Amino acid sequence: MSALEQLWAGWRHEYVVSATEAERSGGGDGCVFCAIAASGPPGFDNGVLYRGETCFAVLNAYPYASGHLLVLPLRHLEDPDELTDDESAELWATTRAALRALRGAYRPEGVNLGANLGRAAGAGIPRHLHLHVVPRWSGDTNFMTSVAGVRVLPESLGVAWEKLHDAWAT
Repeated sequence: MSALEQLWAGWRHEYVVSATEAERSGGGDGCVFCAIAASGPPGFDNGVLYRGETCFAVLNAYPYASGHLLVLPLRHLEDPDELTDDESAELWATTRAALRALRGAYRPEGVNLGANLGRAAGAGIPRHLHLHVVPRWSGDTNFMTSVAGVRVLPESLGVAWEKLHDAWAT
């Protein structure tokens, strides 16, 4: 087996075990998404780009790429089946608006759109439903995350927020 067939990130084991134990025991300091939802109108300080009647969009504080957004319901819920019809419609409308803003601000070659439902599926915050909207470009991934445990982003969150805020408004 060559070295490129398997990448090991042993440093993640401690995080996975502790996160799973905290999730099972109900531990933690509350929901970060609920705190953001309650933090007031959209602004640079809270990273919120849009706030609707039932949903909002926020810049991901731990992005995979510049402009990585999260779209989520204001109400704390875990599963798409728990959405009301109004929440479901607004979640999709907000996701579409996020795509338009990303395309206007970044002109990506593609976009990853998805949800990780549950801790085992990769959700960092599994108890508050959220969709990831991630702009992508050919060749934008590298081994820095796996090898060095870091992400290389070409701009700050503040610059990303400004770009997306301006694009959302148009």
